[in-house]
Amino acid sequence: MPNPTGKGLSQRGRGRPKGAKNKILFEIRAACQLHGEMAVRELARLAREAESDAAKVAAIKELLDRGYGKSPQPIDGDGNGAPVQIINRIELVAPGG
Repeated sequence: MPNPTGKGLSQRGRGRPKGAKNKILFEIRAACQLHGEMAVRELARLAREAESDAAKVAAIKELLDRGYGKSPQPIDGDGNGAPVQIINRIELVAPGG
């Protein structure tokens, strides 16, 4: 059913206004950041001392991703190496014309 006021839901007092931060996400992120230094130290310890090679690799990967960013992923057109097709123009053609 259309909105008779013509206003968005957030303007009628429901929901978050567009662009507003999610308070819960903000609080969780802040709480996690309190333990950031300890988490990095623990990842470094695991990278050095874990008995499992898989655990070492996982810890090293996490450290590198956080320190240098995740490596870029190449994009191809169809997943099999075909080039990406770029649409330069879209035309609307009337039926029968």
